[in-house]
Amino acid sequence: MGFLVTTLIFVAIGVIASLCTRICCNRGPSTNLLHLTLIITATVCCWMMWAIVYLAQLKPLIVPVLSEGE
Repeated sequence: MGFLVTTLIFVAIGVIASLCTRICCNRGPSTNLLHLTLIITATVCCWMMWAIVYLAQLKPLIVPVLSEGE
């Protein structure tokens, strides 16, 4: 449940940031495409970082088991 909710929050933040950039920084088609690409890339990277940390905490490696020879 937490994974889905937070994923939807990241999607909402990405859409809001895209709309704000589209409204505030309207300077031409190529600049708008660059801004949209940067916002989508930043949102996906932040989500991936959060998802990796979240999923890594589901099954942490607390104490590694070493073999007798090492």
